[in-house]
Amino acid sequence: QVQLVESGGGLVQPGGSLRLSCAASGRIFSISAMGWFRQAPGKEREFVATLFSAGSTHYADSVKGRFTVSGDSVKNTVYLQMSSLKPEDTAVYYCYLRSRATYWGQGTQVTVSS
Repeated sequence: QVQLVESGGGLVQPGGSLRLSCAASGRIFSISAMGWFRQAPGKEREFVATLFSAGSTHYADSVKGRFTVSGDSVKNTVYLQMSSLKPEDTAVYYCYLRSRATYWGQGTQVTVSS
């Protein structure tokens, strides 16, 4: 089994920055991708960013140019660097890992407000 633990969420002002981390542990055979989804209250969960094992990335149009996903293969950790944050970025952010199966973290709250 694989466990994912997110950290780094919190309250930030519009225009500010925040870095999320997600550390994976357990029986990991191979990783094809790690990344992030988010979900605002009353809304569907939406894709944010993916880091593929070869190093390529993919972003939702809503965050492109503002967010950067990166990883540390030794630590089995993925990061989401968020800048120029907007109130509409407010959501619970969930980390995922794709291996033999897909695993999810518990989520971390990001609130962008004055």
